[in-house]
Amino acid sequence: MAGGGDELKLLGMWASPFALRAKLALSFKGLSYDYVEEDFKNKSELLLSSNPVHKKVPVLIHNGKPICESQVIVQYIDEVFPDAGVTLLPADPHDRAVARFWASYIDEKLFGAWIPVFRGKTEEEKAEGVKQTFAVAEKLEGALSECCKGKPFFGGDTVGYVDVVLGGFVAWVHAIEEVFGLNQFDAAKTPLLAAWLERFDELDAAKEAMPDIGRLVELEKMRQAQAQAAFLAVRLYLLLFLQPCFISSCCRTVYVSPCVAEVANWVFYNVLRPYCL
Repeated sequence: MAGGGDELKLLGMWASPFALRAKLALSFKGLSYDYVEEDFKNKSELLLSSNPVHKKVPVLIHNGKPICESQVIVQYIDEVFPDAGVTLLPADPHDRAVARFWASYIDEKLFGAWIPVFRGKTEEEKAEGVKQTFAVAEKLEGALSECCKGKPFFGGDTVGYVDVVLGGFVAWVHAIEEVFGLNQFDAAKTPLLAAWLERFDELDAAKEAMPDIGRLVELEKMRQAQAQAAFLAVRLYLLLFLQPCFISSCCRTVYVSPCVAEVANWVFYNVLRPYCL
């Protein structure tokens, strides 16, 4: 219960950065709530009925009424419970608009840059994802300097809306560094962001909401292994069963037409492989 007769229920998934964002908002506000862990392979009827458009987490259910999309949820929590915990959205309309701009930028650009790092079909695509990630970090360094005005957080002396939005990605920032060796908030390149990350990690309200980093690392390593296994299995299938070949009776070696092999490789890399990841 959130107090005052308000009932809050959050539908989420432990590894989702967007569900974490909602958890952080609730934690910084000091609001109690019931949490329902969703299984993406077997989504509950409650989730499907509460978010019939996207059928995704997070969904916040307040007194029986669902609110969907993480940024909308964070804003809703701040507006409905203005006297609880810290105030997330700035009071000044312009500052509020600036905060919403950077929150939108984080979702579009930072999360977008991670996709090729996780799912890039070639080393070149993955390298481009890394390049984009550092470019986004440099932009966020400037945003932090502009918003914080020499204070610890985007919100000033205390965490604000942009801190919570970016904070949803903090656990994966650490996991990505461990899995891929990618230090996104490098103190040598983005000292303000690096210091922000350290401060955010130490906040009790953030610690309370954060998932186990080691568990995230294991999840991503499993995904990478599954992707590689699918990559090899489908490629082998294409080479052995979907093209003309003959088997030498003396050495049992499979020979494949180079022209057909080239076509098979193109089909795999450009059509099938994205669905294996």
